[in-house]
Amino acid sequence: MVASCLRLERNLRLISKKATGEGLAEAAFDEMNGGPNGSAGVRSAYEGLHRWLGEQSPEFFNTRRSQAELFFRRVGITFAVYGDNETSERLIPFDIIPRVLTKPEWSFLERGLKQRVTALNAFLADIYGPQECIKAGIVPADLIYRNPYYRLEMKDQRVPHDIYVHIAGIDVVRVGPEEFYVLEDNARTPSGVSYMLENREVMMRLFPELFAHHRVAPVENYPDALLATLRSVVPASGNRDPVVALLTPGRYNSAFYEHSFLADKLGVELVEASDLFVQDDIVYMRTTQGPTRVDVIYRRIDDEYLDPLVFRPDSVLGLPGIMGAYKAGNVTLANAVGTGISDDKAVYTYMPEIVRFFTGEDPILQNVPTWRCREPAALSHVLANLSELVVKEVNGSGGYGMLVGPHATRRELDEFSRKLKHAPDNFIAQPTLALSTCPTFVASGVAPRHVDLRPFVLSGADEIRIVPGGLTRVALKEGSLVVNSSQGGGTKDTWVLDA
Repeated sequence: MVASCLRLERNLRLISKKATGEGLAEAAFDEMNGGPNGSAGVRSAYEGLHRWLGEQSPEFFNTRRSQAELFFRRVGITFAVYGDNETSERLIPFDIIPRVLTKPEWSFLERGLKQRVTALNAFLADIYGPQECIKAGIVPADLIYRNPYYRLEMKDQRVPHDIYVHIAGIDVVRVGPEEFYVLEDNARTPSGVSYMLENREVMMRLFPELFAHHRVAPVENYPDALLATLRSVVPASGNRDPVVALLTPGRYNSAFYEHSFLADKLGVELVEASDLFVQDDIVYMRTTQGPTRVDVIYRRIDDEYLDPLVFRPDSVLGLPGIMGAYKAGNVTLANAVGTGISDDKAVYTYMPEIVRFFTGEDPILQNVPTWRCREPAALSHVLANLSELVVKEVNGSGGYGMLVGPHATRRELDEFSRKLKHAPDNFIAQPTLALSTCPTFVASGVAPRHVDLRPFVLSGADEIRIVPGGLTRVALKEGSLVVNSSQGGGTKDTWVLDA
């Protein structure tokens, strides 16, 4: 395992540095200027944007940034940050300089994303069904059975149209001109699509002249694509004209703005559990015209809170009996119950083998080389090189519970060393990638900052749909590699050029 990871590091030219954050920034591929630290000259996709940037004054950018912030405040785009003692509402910082991808670059990503999500759906259907991948030794049995997100309640339970992951957010990073890698799979309740849509709207309002000179693929058809996907997976017993609802935990959830936004854009009801009831294994919605059957529920509630009769009995967010209706085949839940296991970062390390096993093809998008700390040899390597690696909890998210070795203090390194020795199964480790950089407007002017990309993949009974682009997240602090909004990151509009 250790030897194979080291070979992958060399072959893929990823960065596992004994260096500072500044060293990583210098080695990063710059998407506008090309080459490490912008050494190759302006790339063709960015020529128009580069000229436009040179024509603008700092005052122009400051004014536009203030206008963008005012827009987001007026529409109420916030997210909740959970601290030790309190929760605060914040705006996600928005950068007014777009990220640009060419049509060939996007076509490559699109093929890889469709292949990966196809494999994820087949994997989930298998581990809750015949478990051929376990029998074949592709994935260790204990990694499945001991996983907290593996739901025994779903064993041998077929879901409508055999689709588990209807909405996936696949985090992709870039380290070179043609080098893209999957960093994480998000299949439970992936968030962020509202920011993708609102980012585009504010850019079109503030910079119409830029859009006039670029053929940018649209993203505003995402709600139509999502609704078509949800309607396509209506259960066999459902209505010919399916009724779709979006189930939210309520306004105190960190992503409530997105829930409300999407329900409005989809033209469906935004409901809480108290708006629904189950009778004879059928889910109904309370309306002023009387009960209405619900066929498809886009749920933004985690499994354990979904049905107090099956999961946590103390849940006040869930709907008693919904699992009975689900198992009876009378309602579709998107995403399916039990998809959280595919978010697990230890399972992620087996995705190349999973893709090959279920598609018969080599992965188009590669994984980042990863050490499984559950394996003794890998653990020894990680402990010996902790200051050079990124260590993550296998069930962590949002940038919490991770260590970025090159930026860590001696105290943090010692603390993580103890955690690894105490519970190695809970962690994986990866090289410190030199994530690509994009021009970003900061206090000192326009400067490169590290970015990642979260495209949203929609799997329906009829087809897989992907809106060109996705949510680009940017690490606004100089030298930082952490793009998560909860850790101080921001977002950008993502352009895919049609020509």
